Amino acid sequence: MTPTNIQFDGATGKIDAYLTKPDVADARPGIIVIHEIFGLVDHTKDVARRFTAEGYVTLAPDLFSGDEKLRTTLTPANVNAAFQFMQTLPTGKMRDTTYALAELAKRGGDDKTVIERTMKLLFGGLPKEKLTQDLVKAVEYLNGQSFVRTGKIGSIGFCFGGGMSINLACHARTASCVIFYGENPSPIELVSKIQCPVLGIYGGEDMRINSQLPELVKAMTEFKKDFEMRVYPGAPHGFFNDTNTHTYRQEAAKEAWIRTLRFYDRTLN
Repeated sequence: MTPTNIQFDGATGKIDAYLTKPDVADARPGIIVIHEIFGLVDHTKDVARRFTAEGYVTLAPDLFSGDEKLRTTLTPANVNAAFQFMQTLPTGKMRDTTYALAELAKRGGDDKTVIERTMKLLFGGLPKEKLTQDLVKAVEYLNGQSFVRTGKIGSIGFCFGGGMSINLACHARTASCVIFYGENPSPIELVSKIQCPVLGIYGGEDMRINSQLPELVKAMTEFKKDFEMRVYPGAPHGFFNDTNTHTYRQEAAKEAWIRTLRFYDRTLN
C-alpha cells in the first residue's frame, strides 16, 4: 500500500489527512476514518492501513487541523490531562462543566489553564457543524480521485469520530456509515436525511452512550432506514482501541472488525 500525508480544502481551512491506497491499477471504494477526541494519532492511521490491506482507499482527516484553537488545544497530552482530572470527580459529576470547573479552580498546578480550556472545548465548545462540513469536503475529495470508485465512499468513526460519522451521513451522499460508540445526531430528526445503510457498534458497559440508543433505534425505525446494531456485553467505551490497555477488549474488537468488513462488503463492493 501507499501511505501519503495530504491536504484538502475544508470548511474550516486546509485539512491535514492521512491517505492510504492499495497498489492496484483499478479504482477502489473509499473509507473516511474519523479519529477519537485525541486527534489523528498513530492508532487511527493503523486502522486506516488495516482497511487498505482489505482493498479500500482510506482517508483519515485530522479534523482539528483546520482551526488553530482546536489544533493547539486538543492535543493528545491536553485531552489526557483533562480526562485524568475528570476521573478525580464523582461519577455523576464528570460531565457537569460548572461543577468540574469549580473543582478545578480549587486545585493547584500549572496545568489548570490548559485543562480548563480543553474541557470547555470538549463539553459544548466543538464546532461540530463546521467539522461535519470538513467531512463533506473529504467525501468530495475522494470522489474526485481517479483511484476511487465514485459514489462508493463510506465512513467509520470512533467515540467523537463515531458521532461525526453519522453526522456526515446526515449531510452528504455516502454509501455506508459505521459508528463505534458515537453520540446520536442532534436533533435526532436529522436521521431522516440519511441515504445509506448504517452499522452501530457499542460496548455493553458504555452507559452514557447507550442511554441514547432507544432514541436512535426509534428514529431509524420511524424513518425506515437500513440500520444494524450490535452491543458487546462487558465491553466499555473505547473497547476497539488496542493502544489503551484499560479499555481494550480483544474478543469484542475482533468480532466487531469482522462485522464491519462484512458490512462494507455489502454496502461498498
